Amino acid sequence: MENNPKCLTRRDFIRGTVGATLAVSVMGVPWADARAAVGRPSLVSVVRDKNVMDAGLRIDAEILKAMLDRTVLQLTGKSNIQEAWTEMIKPDDIVGLVPTPHLNPTHPELVNAVKVSLMEAVGISEKNIIMAQGGKSKPKPCTALICMPALKGHWLTGIGTVIKNYIMYSGRPSDYHQEDSAKLGEIWLIPEVKGKTRLVLVDAIHPLCDKGPQPDPRYKWPYNGLLSGTDPVAVETVCLKILTEKRNALRGEPWPITPPPICVEAADKAYGLGTSKIEQIKIAHFGWEEDLLLG
Repeated sequence: MENNPKCLTRRDFIRGTVGATLAVSVMGVPWADARAAVGRPSLVSVVRDKNVMDAGLRIDAEILKAMLDRTVLQLTGKSNIQEAWTEMIKPDDIVGLVPTPHLNPTHPELVNAVKVSLMEAVGISEKNIIMAQGGKSKPKPCTALICMPALKGHWLTGIGTVIKNYIMYSGRPSDYHQEDSAKLGEIWLIPEVKGKTRLVLVDAIHPLCDKGPQPDPRYKWPYNGLLSGTDPVAVETVCLKILTEKRNALRGEPWPITPPPICVEAADKAYGLGTSKIEQIKIAHFGWEEDLLLG
């Protein structure tokens, strides 16, 4: 695990190299086959910088872009940004960005940083980058999706981050709440979505650990991080660990998430979307270490 608590700059990332031991490349492989194809643990990258958001909740766009660069380098094991992005996305792709649209939304600065990277590093034209959150017609023309949820708990599903991020593609989101949230994984297998997700990128800058999706300042805190991977269940499992550890720290005792986030294990065991076993996940951390919540 690589750690560096200094303030990060984009130049530092571009000059640096990332060890091949951190690389897992399963881009474009259907999720159910991804781990078998590489024969190694799923990789989840955690990149943090304590200065990406100030006390007034303003985002430093340059630091955030540097964090994004580190993320794609770390995930792919490539030595430069262009090679890293083209490992995941091709110049002729039609890319759908799928952020959380409201109620603790994905920061627009992150959405813009991804968009700029796709244009500059991959050479994709702006017209081929689509905001694809919404009904199932949104992802249909896309050849690639980038899942970009914000990290939060949810009062109807336990966690409302990665697996739930495609719920609007179902056309009937109310069918996937409470005990029926176990079925959320099936949405990832509908024809408009299946096999298209090239990157899961979680906005963990200002997460919410309870009472979501409605924002409640008592349960929001500056984690100042990006979580990412190509295995959506592995990324969600690490998200779940962070939320759980934060809740326990707030109460000073175990504080289970309610309702139980059954969608995570179900996405693994019922739908084969990835691994929900923390021992099968390699976490690569870079940057700010305070309150990492991954112990």
